Amino acid sequence: MKIALIVEGSYPYVAGGVASWIQMLVTSMREHDFEIIAISSSRKEARESKYKMPVNVTGVHDVFIMDYLELTEGRGPRLSPEEARLCLDWFAFREGSEGALPIIADPSRLGNPIAFLKSEAFWELLVDSYRQEMPTRSFNAYFWTWRSMYLPAIFLLQQPYPEADLYHAVSTGYAGMIASYLRQKHGRPFILTEHGVYAREREEEILQSAWVEPGFKRRWIDYFYHMSKGAYRTADRTIALYGGTQHIQLELGVPEERSLVIPNGIDYGTLSRLPRRTSEPDAGMIFGALVRLVPIKDVKTLLYAARLASRRIPGMELWIMGPTEEDPDYYQECLALSRQLELEDIVTFTGKVPIAERLPMVDVLILSSISEGQPLAVLEGMAAGIPWICTDVGSCRELLEGKDEHDPGTAGYIVPPVDPAAMAERMLQMYESPGQRSYMGSVGRRRVEAYYQTEHFIGTYRKLYREAVDGWPE
Repeated sequence: MKIALIVEGSYPYVAGGVASWIQMLVTSMREHDFEIIAISSSRKEARESKYKMPVNVTGVHDVFIMDYLELTEGRGPRLSPEEARLCLDWFAFREGSEGALPIIADPSRLGNPIAFLKSEAFWELLVDSYRQEMPTRSFNAYFWTWRSMYLPAIFLLQQPYPEADLYHAVSTGYAGMIASYLRQKHGRPFILTEHGVYAREREEEILQSAWVEPGFKRRWIDYFYHMSKGAYRTADRTIALYGGTQHIQLELGVPEERSLVIPNGIDYGTLSRLPRRTSEPDAGMIFGALVRLVPIKDVKTLLYAARLASRRIPGMELWIMGPTEEDPDYYQECLALSRQLELEDIVTFTGKVPIAERLPMVDVLILSSISEGQPLAVLEGMAAGIPWICTDVGSCRELLEGKDEHDPGTAGYIVPPVDPAAMAERMLQMYESPGQRSYMGSVGRRRVEAYYQTEHFIGTYRKLYREAVDGWPE
């Protein structure tokens, strides 16, 4: 079977939880061929693969969103009245308009992207929407918002893509949009997996952003929800990592009969056999963070917490373990903050390191993120028997406290996001309670053994792929 994995802003060029998940999925299914459709913002982000390509990856098909800036004007649209209506419905965010995607993707019908945006039909939609939405604001700003919103989408849809027996998008957004189009074009099944809720994540980013004018933030948010809901309606199966994400997906329109939860899985056998550090009674604590240095991981809150905790925990250390190159500016900000807080003798930024070498030396792991899905790092630490302090995001509470009464015990502490004082207090409690640390570590190890092993994760996807293709009408 040939499977096209459609990935936005991740594998193979960005290391992290989603990319590691993909690497595990592909390497565990040697019986299938995988084609990677990698959507990157720009060419500079795709200079170097962060992963060794598995032998069953037949190719990496790159598409670059910002290449739309190189577009020049060409032939205008040649659409029937029905095709024009359907396309304009999609651009107006109307429900059920995803059937327009194959038309938009066809240059012989929609024409050149720039020429289409200058067409009479599109201009009428633009002016009508402007009069309804914000007639008192600058029309010029409104026009350029529409242009920067739709040109990348049209450009991406009009790129060539490989054929496959099955299309698997690892998010909604542009990846889900392309998978929805390819399902319709080639008549092959489309599976959608969300590690977080893409539209919610974009909403949070836009609300906090400086690059979007306040008056246009709602339109951008609605745009990403529009793309996500179209993917939900088109996908033959939509998969969440845990019940919280599934609940949101159902609220946003995923048909219940197509909804499924498949938790992450990790190599429990290897990680559970790692030795544990045995500290002397007066030895300092070693706290660790397995984290990419990017703003969503909120490393700065962790640094503030370390400053507070270090005043009460003699000889403590904090190892921040993870790649630094994804957002060099943020990494430099974290280094500067560490110096400002006088943490040079406490905090070590190790860069990316083999976790099997570092985990045995760590007493407690900390996750300070402001947004997560079901973090692989937390599962890896739990499998190694290390207790956690996690912010209350994504499935972290479920991982540490269990999903129901059949999954008892606590594998760590949950704290509010962006609350260094609460985090520091839990760090102190961990320091003062070695027996509790040991208990939490054993609970985490048992939980991973019962629910989060690679074999279950891979076996479920293997069955899902086979059922999707075998049940597809020829």
